[in-house]
Amino acid sequence: MTESDQSRIIEMAWEDRTPFEAIETLYGLSEKNVIKLMRSALKPASFRLWRARVTGRNTKHLKLRNPDISRGYCKTQYKHR
Repeated sequence: MTESDQSRIIEMAWEDRTPFEAIETLYGLSEKNVIKLMRSALKPASFRLWRARVTGRNTKHLKLRNPDISRGYCKTQYKHR
């Protein structure tokens, strides 16, 4: 895995609306492997904050997500000029 891929995976893992399944589709990493990556890449306190943030969050798991939500990001997240 390249450094830029690792950086993008970490960024996607922090994003509230990016499900783990999207990371698996793009990079082949299961949720379990994303957790391992985050544990090794983040400082211990940052890892604990991230785990608390994503645990049980319905937007991080497609099975728990509202079926009306079909996008992976907020409409205002990527501003075009």
